[in-house]
Amino acid sequence: MAILIEKEEIPMFRIVPAFVDKSDYWEKELHYATRLGNEFKGKTSITFETTQGPRSVSTTVWSVTHDYLQLKGGMNIPLNSVIDVRF
Repeated sequence: MAILIEKEEIPMFRIVPAFVDKSDYWEKELHYATRLGNEFKGKTSITFETTQGPRSVSTTVWSVTHDYLQLKGGMNIPLNSVIDVRF
């Protein structure tokens, strides 16, 4: 089970790749998270892998690039470290 942290704490952790299936469904989920953040200012719960185990953050997703989730406040999470996305 992931430990919930504040988005400002993300830089305190060494983020590592997670071995999760990245299917077409996954891409749709990430784009929905972006739409939720930009159009409705809604938050998404993102679980990602670190060297200290899974961490989760509830925040607004501003955009999805080829390699990163860009969050409100200028934080980035590498896509290859994302374990789960929930709305």
